[in-house]
Amino acid sequence: MRILMLTQFYPPIIGGEERHVVNLSSSLVARGHDVSVATLRHHDLPEFEVAQGIHLHRVRGSMQRIGVLFSEDSRQYAPPFPDPEVLGALRRIIRDEQPDIVHAHNWMVHSFTPLKTWSKAKLVMTLHDYSLVCVQKRLMYRGTPCTGPGFTKCLGCAANFYGSAKGWPTVLAHSFWSGRERRAVDMFFPVSQAVVEGTQLNTYHAPYRIIPNFVPDQVETVHDDADPHLAQLPKGEFLLFVGDIMPDKGAEVLLEAYAKMHTQIPLVLIGRSYLPNLAEQLPSNVLLMGTWPHAAIMGAWSRCTLALIPSIVADACPTVAMEAMLMGRPIVAARSGGLTDIVADGETGLLVPRGDARALGDAIQSLLDDPDRRARMGTMAKQRVVEFQAKTVVSLIEQTYQELLDTSSHNDEQSQALAWSR
Repeated sequence: MRILMLTQFYPPIIGGEERHVVNLSSSLVARGHDVSVATLRHHDLPEFEVAQGIHLHRVRGSMQRIGVLFSEDSRQYAPPFPDPEVLGALRRIIRDEQPDIVHAHNWMVHSFTPLKTWSKAKLVMTLHDYSLVCVQKRLMYRGTPCTGPGFTKCLGCAANFYGSAKGWPTVLAHSFWSGRERRAVDMFFPVSQAVVEGTQLNTYHAPYRIIPNFVPDQVETVHDDADPHLAQLPKGEFLLFVGDIMPDKGAEVLLEAYAKMHTQIPLVLIGRSYLPNLAEQLPSNVLLMGTWPHAAIMGAWSRCTLALIPSIVADACPTVAMEAMLMGRPIVAARSGGLTDIVADGETGLLVPRGDARALGDAIQSLLDDPDRRARMGTMAKQRVVEFQAKTVVSLIEQTYQELLDTSSHNDEQSQALAWSR
């Protein structure tokens, strides 16, 4: 089977979505499929290379040439409409790679939808977020969870988020092209039930199958005490938060909860900080580590006492929860987004109302006071995470690909038979 992945970012730009694309592509290659990736070109990297058996095509978009559109030169996003140069590049890539399946992961899909009929490929779309209905992609409205999209409401929200010059055109383009996307996609892969509900797939009668993010069957992990990252960790017990340190991820709620607990167990924060002057305001037993390599993060999970995921935003399907479970860590998390699909409340961790610092602190303290319960939850977490490993999830994706191709082949046969009968 020949598969073309569409993703706006690819390593060395890395995040949860990019890691998913890399892991999925590598797993499919290992299963004998031909996999290519089309991504936006950054950092003057080669336009084409083969990495881990994957044909990697980096393309320059027309929107990228307008530098003022992006707040970060290193992360220039795909627009919510077809980019002329990307569309042209995809035509060339499809002609050369001849994919049976095109698997999109973000707004890069819009540069493919005009080519879908010509390509004769089946189109699947993983919904890693809420971008099908929300131009912010997060379903947040003025700092609080959004109750759902509305045209006038979205215009004001986008103008506030992007500025009027970008916000209003973005909403208008998104409103048109998201409808085209729903009609063009043969199968959506929402990563959680929260994404199904947030993107209103049932309302639009869109075809979908919930397929979560996943962790590889074998994950590189650093355990060496001499590692310069692990050497920074406390020697005894500690609480661990991994992710962007920002209000959406519940960082402020976590710090408030921790301050009220008066515990001596350190709190470790690993990730990029978006809170101004945070380092100067933290008490001595809260350790701000910055960004770490993934293998070192896995080593930190294996050493921590509890994993903390207090997101305010409805995280679609946070892989950090799966990684903590893989290392046998119980989780205290917000009852938010895809976390309710991953964390079994009372079995592999505890779920608390999002934004509730008191409930968060009480849940953390209850598990700190009960090491036997923590141990049982950690064991259960390691057993449950099998549902979120490559051997389970990639098989579901592969099966869906084949079902779509079989259906297409069957329809072609019926059409030919009908033509002959005439």
